[in-house]
Amino acid sequence: MRRLDRYIGNSVLLSILIVALIILGLDLLFAFINELDDVEGNYGALDALSYTLLTLPRRLYDMLPLAALVGCLIGLGSLASNSELTIMRAAGVSVTRIVGAVMKPLLVLMLAGVLLGEYVAPYSENLAESRRSMVQGGGEVFGSKGLWHREGNDFLHINAVQPNGVLHGITRYRFDDNRRLLEASFAQRAMVQEDHWLMEDVETTAFLENGHSQIEQLHQQRWEILLSSELLKVVVLDPDVLPLKGIWQYQQYLAEQGLNNSPYWLAFWKKMLQPLATMALVFVAISFVFGPLRSVTLGQRVFTGVLVGFSFRILQDLLGPSSLVFGFSPLIAVLLPIALLFVMGAVLMRRAG
Repeated sequence: MRRLDRYIGNSVLLSILIVALIILGLDLLFAFINELDDVEGNYGALDALSYTLLTLPRRLYDMLPLAALVGCLIGLGSLASNSELTIMRAAGVSVTRIVGAVMKPLLVLMLAGVLLGEYVAPYSENLAESRRSMVQGGGEVFGSKGLWHREGNDFLHINAVQPNGVLHGITRYRFDDNRRLLEASFAQRAMVQEDHWLMEDVETTAFLENGHSQIEQLHQQRWEILLSSELLKVVVLDPDVLPLKGIWQYQQYLAEQGLNNSPYWLAFWKKMLQPLATMALVFVAISFVFGPLRSVTLGQRVFTGVLVGFSFRILQDLLGPSSLVFGFSPLIAVLLPIALLFVMGAVLMRRAG
């Protein structure tokens, strides 16, 4: 029986890996072509290629659920087309046993996906964004690229943030409680310390009450800002790319600042429940093979898998923003599509049994 489990698991796992490579290759190709639209000035084709390759871990993490769905359909579907599943059932192998054989290698794949999403993808994405921002900024103090951040009455714009916590091109606007501009500061470079930022080559313009302004230039200056190096790595990335620890810390920071943290709660639950979503997609794939897709062509299985995968993704993308607009829990928005998949799979498995 163990040999049979390995045979089923290896067939499915090999199919998943092949599908993942194909989808990833196409995704990288289209991403590189899209990135070529931004090629201008200092930012050349090689820079665009480097940026695209550095986003590979994030793209692989995003498409693992779809690859698991389509790969499972192809792997188990091939066994069904060759009548191997029929022979297994005739020999007394239960559907539960076959499902378990499929899930064992899938658990290893999901663990690899979690490690990829927690440790590799955030770092490589941060490196990709910082390199692109620095090249596109061309060394300017303030440019169109970069990110904005608010802390109390301070508004900051940062051109680029390197993974080691070094900032480039920092602009800071300080307002009073009546939203009157008090001071504008520009720094070429900064090092993030534990409880402050150490700025370099700073030029500060103070706006006085008599309508005049006063300019001061300093080689170094200390800025008291609560945004630590760990939180700063979170700010520069989209919530969906962040590790769970970073999402948790930053949503707490936003709550302390009185800012909206709902998008980060949504990203937290999506990332936390992605293994469960992958399992639900694979469960649906198994139910399809034992049910309506038992004896169809490979192309029909691939089409069905892609259709289900994209439908699931579209439903998630609709419910997620809807939870932010209408105020219901992001957890419900993430769980509902997963629950629908499990119900669909259970219904199909019951009919097949």
